[in-house]
Amino acid sequence: MIHKLVLLLLFLCWTGCQGKRVQKDIKNTLTIYTYDAFAADWGPAPKIKKIFEKEHNCTLNFVGLSSSIGALRKIELEGKKTKADILLGLDTATAEIAKKTGLFAYHDSNLTHLQLPSPYHDKIFVPFDYSYFAFVYDSNKLKNPPHSFEELANMPQDFKIVIEDPRSSTPGLGLLLWTQILYQDQFSAYWKKLSPHILTITKGWSEAYGLFLKGEADMVLSYTTSVAYHMIEEKKFHYQSADFEEGHYAQIEVAAMLKSSAHKALAKAFLKFLTGREFARIIPTANWAYPVIKCDCLPAEFAKLHRPQKVFLQDGVRVEKMRKKLINRWLEALEK
Repeated sequence: MIHKLVLLLLFLCWTGCQGKRVQKDIKNTLTIYTYDAFAADWGPAPKIKKIFEKEHNCTLNFVGLSSSIGALRKIELEGKKTKADILLGLDTATAEIAKKTGLFAYHDSNLTHLQLPSPYHDKIFVPFDYSYFAFVYDSNKLKNPPHSFEELANMPQDFKIVIEDPRSSTPGLGLLLWTQILYQDQFSAYWKKLSPHILTITKGWSEAYGLFLKGEADMVLSYTTSVAYHMIEEKKFHYQSADFEEGHYAQIEVAAMLKSSAHKALAKAFLKFLTGREFARIIPTANWAYPVIKCDCLPAEFAKLHRPQKVFLQDGVRVEKMRKKLINRWLEALEK
C-alpha cells in the first residue's frame, strides 16, 4: 500500500511539474504569421528561431501561409482571438490594409538608423528587408530577354510568363503599381496587350517560382536578388533578372505586433531584433534580400546582381486609396 502511495505521489509531482512546464512554454511562446517561403525549412525562420530563442529564453512559432496577405486575412477572420503575436511579410504598400483593421499596436523601435530605397518611418510597422521586383529568366533557354515592358509585351506568341495575383500577393500588387506608374492612362491598354503572354496567375510567390523552375514559363515575376540563391546555393549563374530600362519598383517588407498579443514585451523585442545586426546577417542568404541596416554581411555574389539606378516606390497611403480601383481595372483588362 505504501509502495502504491509513493508511486501515486511521484506521479502527481511529475504531472504537476509537467503542467508548470507547459504553462511556462505557453507563456514564453511568440507566434508569428508569415508567408510560406519565410517559414520554410530553407527560409530564414529556423536561423532566426535558433538565435532569438537562445537570447530571450522563449519559443518562436512560425506559421507559414501561401502569402503575407493571406496571413493578414487569417488574422482578420480570427480577430481579437487570433493566436498571432506578430504579422511578418506585408510590405509598405499593403501595410495600410492592415492598419485599417485596428488590430495592430505601436512599436517602440528606433527606425532612424535604417538604410532603405526610400525613407519609411511608421509607428506600427517595422521594416526588415528590401529588394526590387524583376522578371527572372534562364539565360540558357532565353537568349534575348526583354529589357522593357514594351519588349515584354511584344515577345513571340509562344513566350509565357508567370505572375502573382495582386489580391493575394505583394509581388502581384507591386507589378500593378510598377506598370501604373509607367503607363498611367494606358494601364488597361498595356495589360490587354500583355495578357496573351500570361501562362497563369498564382496565389503567391512560391507557387509562381516553382512553376518557372519546372520550365513551365520563360520568365517569372520575382526579385533582382532571387538569382543570388542560384549563384550561392547551387553555383548556377544562368539564372538572371532582366534589367528593365524604365527602372524597377522597390519592395520594403515590414512586420507588426498585434494589440491582442499576450506577450507584448517579447513581441517588441522581436521587432527590435528585425533591425539588428544578427538579423541582418541572416537575411541576405536566407530570404535573399537586402538588410535594412548598413552591414558588411553581403556575400560577394550580391555585387553581381542588378542594382537598379531608377527606383520607384509609392507612398502606402496613396496606394491604399487607389488599390481596389487599380485591381478592378486590371481584372477588366484581362477579361477583354
